[in-house]
Amino acid sequence: MLPATLPDAVRAALLAPMVDQHCCGVRRDDTTRSGFEQLIGEGGTPAPPGTTHFDTPAGAAIRRWCAPVLGLEPHASPTVYLSRRAELGAGEVNRRLLRGAGVSAFLVDSGLDVPALLSPAEMGRLGSAAADEIVRLEQAEQDVAEAGLPAADYAGMLRDELAVRAARAAALKSVAAHHCGLGFDPSRPSRGSVIAAAGRRLADPKSRLDDPVLVRHLLWAAVDVARERGLPLQFHCGLSGWGVSGWGVSGWGLSGAAAGHLTDPALLTGFVRALAPLGVPVVLLNCYPYHRQAAHLAGVFPHVYVDAGPAVAHAAAGSGHVLRELLELVPFHKQMYGSGCHGAAELCFLAALCHRRGLARVLADRIDEGEWSPADAARIAHMIGSGNARRVYRL
Repeated sequence: MLPATLPDAVRAALLAPMVDQHCCGVRRDDTTRSGFEQLIGEGGTPAPPGTTHFDTPAGAAIRRWCAPVLGLEPHASPTVYLSRRAELGAGEVNRRLLRGAGVSAFLVDSGLDVPALLSPAEMGRLGSAAADEIVRLEQAEQDVAEAGLPAADYAGMLRDELAVRAARAAALKSVAAHHCGLGFDPSRPSRGSVIAAAGRRLADPKSRLDDPVLVRHLLWAAVDVARERGLPLQFHCGLSGWGVSGWGVSGWGLSGAAAGHLTDPALLTGFVRALAPLGVPVVLLNCYPYHRQAAHLAGVFPHVYVDAGPAVAHAAAGSGHVLRELLELVPFHKQMYGSGCHGAAELCFLAALCHRRGLARVLADRIDEGEWSPADAARIAHMIGSGNARRVYRL
């Protein structure tokens, strides 16, 4: 799996169990071919007529690397692969692939509210790993908005609800990028503006949270709770995740090129700067194709961290290019591994494998060029794979 010429210490560091510091649950039930293809397609939508999502870098990698885990020869055809998947059943497939990922701890975003997805505890049990929950802020806010309270009570109840959920969490996470974009005013909104906005929000509580005042209030309430509990605050960035409607989620609420531009983590600079004195770690997730901007923020601000997210799995054989670009800018103690997987256990397995293979190529090149010693490379592999996450999340 790794280059034969890789020094033993580097190989051991790469193969050591990793912390998957951001993922979602995978499906607990069997699915049709069409359903499975939507899970592995980056857009979460069906392939065009006469084509297949197996004809993608990730699809080809599934046939090459996941097939043997299910007891098939490498490069099994899509039909044979899916037949074997159905024969084993979702439970056994999930068990083999989650354990095969070589992960010692999963941090699971449980905010998708899709019954078919495994819970954090189930992810841990099937993956033979520890598991902790990531609380999605927008889901907590949605529950509060639908509770039928007066606008004057909105802020207090939201604060209390976040505190309750944070008590069992490893991190708090926002998907504001896909609700209203990241170019929001970084200042804390006034109490009066929050009450006025809450009145409008509660008139239609089932609608998506997209009021910039309430988004800012939610984020600052989360900062207060995170600071009290010593938790990191994660931000979903970049273009990944647009098509999750294909597996039971209602979509992100933004669309098109303009929406993509609004997910650039560089837009968070003002908010990140405002958090600098507070000691709350900020983790930028799934930043592709804005991973260079995220790496720059991690280099500039001492409390900012970054992962490559599902771009690693979807790039598959090209994962080394994504990781190489991150490592050109990001401090080594600021990068973490996160699969960003959702829906299909194949993506969890593939992300871990492609991370190890891609990073191995980058490290081998740096060693060959005399830039890093084998000890340097092994230390960097360990930091990215687990050490940084264990420090930031206090695992």
